[in-house]
Amino acid sequence: MPDHLSARSFLGVFRFSARALELVWSTNRALTVALALLTLAAGLLPAGIAFLGAQIVDAVVAAHAALAADGGASLRWVFTWVALEGGLVAALAGAQRGLSLCQSLLRAQLGQRINVMILDKALTLELAHFEDSEFYDKLTRARREASSRPLSLVMRTFGLAQHAVSLISYGTLLLRFSPWAVLVLLLAGLPAFLAETKFSGDAFRLFRWRSPQTRMQMYLETVLAREDHAKEVQLYGLGALLLERYRGIFDTLYRADRDLTIRRDSWGFGLGLIGTATLYAAYAWVAVTTVAGRITLGQMTMYLMLFRQGQAAVSAILAAIGGMYEDNLYLSTLYEYLETPVAARGGRAQHGPDPADGIRFEQVGFTYPGASAPALDDINLHIRPGQSLALVGRNGSGKTTLIKLLARLYMPERGRILLDGLDLRAWDERTLRERIGVIFQDFARYQMRVGENVGAGDVRHFEDEARWRKAADKGLATAFIDTLPGGFHTQLGKWFHDGRELSGGQWQKIALARAFMRARADILVLDEPTAAMDAEAEAAIFEHFRRLTGGRIAILISHRFSTVRMADQIIVIQDGRIVERGSHTQLMGRDGHYAHLFSLQAQGYR
Repeated sequence: MPDHLSARSFLGVFRFSARALELVWSTNRALTVALALLTLAAGLLPAGIAFLGAQIVDAVVAAHAALAADGGASLRWVFTWVALEGGLVAALAGAQRGLSLCQSLLRAQLGQRINVMILDKALTLELAHFEDSEFYDKLTRARREASSRPLSLVMRTFGLAQHAVSLISYGTLLLRFSPWAVLVLLLAGLPAFLAETKFSGDAFRLFRWRSPQTRMQMYLETVLAREDHAKEVQLYGLGALLLERYRGIFDTLYRADRDLTIRRDSWGFGLGLIGTATLYAAYAWVAVTTVAGRITLGQMTMYLMLFRQGQAAVSAILAAIGGMYEDNLYLSTLYEYLETPVAARGGRAQHGPDPADGIRFEQVGFTYPGASAPALDDINLHIRPGQSLALVGRNGSGKTTLIKLLARLYMPERGRILLDGLDLRAWDERTLRERIGVIFQDFARYQMRVGENVGAGDVRHFEDEARWRKAADKGLATAFIDTLPGGFHTQLGKWFHDGRELSGGQWQKIALARAFMRARADILVLDEPTAAMDAEAEAAIFEHFRRLTGGRIAILISHRFSTVRMADQIIVIQDGRIVERGSHTQLMGRDGHYAHLFSLQAQGYR
């Protein structure tokens, strides 16, 4: 048992057993009932086979005695008992096959359901959860182990019931020999059970400890085996170094596993000898009783079989309990993940009181979890409908964080953000998100068809080919899409057969088209969306963008001042604070930070 584990806390880990059984029952009731009935049959039949075996031996002895006495003997009872035992053996084989079938079908259905529950929970989580390493460890544990544990727990539960039924039937027959025989049978497997339970707890603690290392292994596998990392891995010769690190993590984990396995098996073998000694002591006891004439030869055969099978049943019951304890420990990680608290999604407002007011940031401050310095501090700004805003600043100055707060991927810790005169907290989340079209610099490159990459911008029209083309026209992507072998139906990426890889600029046009899929979006945000394009292509796209965003709020993050200067309002952010604001002409006239950066970049084009 785990160190300092009391009986109450030991029994406490079984609190998930009922939930696992309920989960299996709700997954497929017919299979669960069939599993229960077959388990009952598989538990009762072995005792019946042992009883009939004794009748066969006694019938053979009686027939032999009759033959020796008067030269004639009837074999009718011998054949009858043999036929009955054969029928029970066939029934047992059928029950075991049925159990295997039910388990296989339930395993597939339950595994799928658990994975869907894990992914469904992921959809409810905040962005902060995915940027938290401790939460990622929790998610890794849930996906790697806990998804298979509910069925394992249920199988052990039914196995426990099966062996308990068998043991009761064995004990009923053994009582005719001696009540002490039943007690010896029950106590013989207890030492091995205590050792197994202790090491189950140790294995679980090892499992939790190794989660960060396991996640690093998974990441290294991704870096070494994914096409989007292959260029740099080969160019910089990183393969051998990363593979060595991968091996080092394995060696560390293997040593811990090896030490636990050696201790577990050594103690298991030593304590298992107690059960073996008990079994053969019982054999001697039965043999002496037979020699003394107190039981028949057939009864001796039956009792020896009952002791052997009874010990196996006791060992199986104790192993099932130990296994259930271990499964409950692992299931705790699943429910720990599924019960991760998520903040309320906010209000239900569909409209604000003043649509002409646009967006306001009022003394907004935000600090990332675990960070010592704020990412944004005392941000005040106002953008009216039809206006464009450009955000300028060094990498890490807080520009993208401001966009995340606007999209309500994070909530401000101080101050408030208003849209149409209403705090973002009061808006219905879906309505708010539909009004914002965002292209982040690290936009997703889905390994799907071209049209689906575009359609991802509006899930209501995900398969609408007419909307794909309209959005692609606005994103200036139609020209190159029409040159692809399947047009909008071309598979992108290299993960699947006949997948095509695009250039960085082409991917960015796909992302731009994705933003234009949101016909209802009146706030368009471009976060370095053309970083992979040349200056001429970027200028053309932004001129096109300006024509398409009339009457909408447009927010632009870019390091190219030739593009930034087009904005109605420019804000310079430094260390999370606004240090300058105004139009391009105003900022150049002040000869401040913006003017200095503009002049530096302009020199590069002379």
